[in-house]
Parts: sequence; structure tokens; C-alpha cells
Amino acid sequence: MKTLKTLIASAAITAIGGMGATYAEDSELVIFDWGGYEDPNFFPDYIEKHGMSPTYSFFTDEEEAFQKMRAGFRADLGHPCSQSVVKWREAGMLEPIDTSRLSRWDDVISEFKTIDGFNTDGNQWVVPVDWGLTALTYRTDLVDAADTVSLHSFADPKFAGRVSLPDNVDDAYALGYLAVGISDWNKATDADFQKASDFLRKVHQNIRTYWADGAEIRSLMASGEVTLSWSWNEVGVILESEGHPVAINEDTTEGKSTWLCGYVILKDGQGNKDKAYDFLNAWLDERSGEYMVNEWGYGHSNAMAMDKHGPGAGFGTLESYSEGTLWQAPVSADHREKMIAEFELIKAGF
Repeated sequence: MKTLKTLIASAAITAIGGMGATYAEDSELVIFDWGGYEDPNFFPDYIEKHGMSPTYSFFTDEEEAFQKMRAGFRADLGHPCSQSVVKWREAGMLEPIDTSRLSRWDDVISEFKTIDGFNTDGNQWVVPVDWGLTALTYRTDLVDAADTVSLHSFADPKFAGRVSLPDNVDDAYALGYLAVGISDWNKATDADFQKASDFLRKVHQNIRTYWADGAEIRSLMASGEVTLSWSWNEVGVILESEGHPVAINEDTTEGKSTWLCGYVILKDGQGNKDKAYDFLNAWLDERSGEYMVNEWGYGHSNAMAMDKHGPGAGFGTLESYSEGTLWQAPVSADHREKMIAEFELIKAGF
């Protein structure tokens, strides 16, 4: 998932409760998050109650976040996705969530609550909030539609210097596995891993840059510096809304990847626990869901928001949305460490 548009966000701040365009940071609540999720339109209830936004610190992918926390960084809430939750929990970083303190817990789509280690041994570890895809995104005026049919276009020499992938091991290997015919990375063999890695090495020959956040890849695609990217819902949705000739092809021969993310309570947080639950409740509000779907192109966990706004944005159930995709499920520790090490070698040109 996951860096959001800032221009609209800053302009929209004034829509919340008639407040001004800037907010003080609340030192009693620290959020460790993807850049952009500090947009107060995602948690208007919190702003209305406390008159300020939490303090934010940002990461570009979950492995970076994991290593920073393991080195001693402290925050109160974090925002991992489906493939990382188990690793964070097994490392002892998470505190169980008291769902009795979530007034909107019953509004959460029920199947989201127990997905991929979100609930184990009677403990809820994640408050699910956002879900979406990673797919081929391209400049329609600079790339022929025929060249977007297959993910193998990322490795086509004709796109040398015009391709960008996320600087994110999970999304990168989702692409690699899909390209070699694997849609469940937990069933991949060592040979499959090598094939996926070999494909990513071919793509590396075409790379303009590995993008760190949505703002960076949107800028690169808007200028035409990058014409083909592997990116999240927001990139195509926002660029199209700004009038740029950009489209997402979710229906390539090899498919797309899907994921679900949420907030967790970090075990070593030193902040105000009441404010942490106020923040989680605010995120579960229907207003948050409406804003996320209509402005950013992502799905939300609020069932009422999705019933009203999801179908028009191409969302059905999570099952139908993720069918035939590479779902970013947790992988074994050994497999993940292999992906991390190999991706670093690939990016370095080895």
C-alpha cells in the first residue's frame, strides 16, 4: 500500500470541522506509518475530539520499519500489511487489541478480522483498514496497449530506462513470481524463486529508478520520465484525476497482486492508550471509508462504506477482488529472508 496524494490532502484539510490548514502534532500518540496516511481526512473523528493530529514517523516498506523497531525505535501504532503481520507478532512487537474499546468494530467487514494471522489464540492483533492491488500502470500516450498485455513487458528492452518498480521486496517478488506463472508464493519451489529472481534481474536492466513512495512515481509518470510502472491503486487513480494519460491494466496475462493492511498496537509504545483507541475508532468511521474509496481508489474495511461506494470503484468482496491474483500472504521466515537478500543484490546490479 501506500503513499497518498498530498496536494488534495492539504487542500481538503480545511473541510474538517472548519479548522485551519495546519494542525499541531499530538506528542501523546506516535504513529509509524506509510507516508501520506497522515491526511486528517482519514481520521476526522480524532481531529474533532482532540484538535490536533498525532505525531508521525514514516517508513517506505515494512522490512525497513521492522528493522528500525528492532533497533529500538518506539511508536504507539504501526501500519503493516498482510504479509508482515505474523513476522511482527512473532518478534514480540505487538500488543493484543481490546476490541471492546472499538465502538465501530461491528462495522468492520467480518472476513477481514481473521485473515492471515490477524487473529490468533483468541487475540486480535490487527485493526484492518485498507486493501488494494499492485498492477501494471502505464502512460497511454507513450505505450501501446499491445505492450501492456503481459508483465513481461517490464523486461522488454524497448522500455530501457522507462520502467520503475517499488523499492519494496514484497511487491517486487509479487511481480517476479507472477511473471513466471506462480500465483501463490507459499507454494513456490527453490527453482521458482530462482526464476522469479532471474526475471527481476532482467527488469533491472530497464529500471529508471526504484520508487520509494507514491508521490515519487506519480511525478515520474506525469513527466513521462517513466512510462511503465508496477504500482498501487492510488497512482493510476490520482494521475487520471489530474488529467494525465495514465491507465492501470489489472488484466494482464499473468495477473496482479492484492493485499490488506491495518493498524497494530506496538508493545513498547509510551503514548496515551485512550488516544490510540480514539485513533483506531476514527479510522473505522464510514467517512474514512468514503474518502479512501472515492479519493484514493483503495478499499476500506468499513462494510457500509464499501456497500455504498465500493461497487462503483470496482470492488466486490475481498474474495472476488483477490481471486486469480497473487495474494500477499505471510511467507515463512526463511523464504522472506531469501527474498530480502536477493532483492538487495538485484538492486545493486548483481
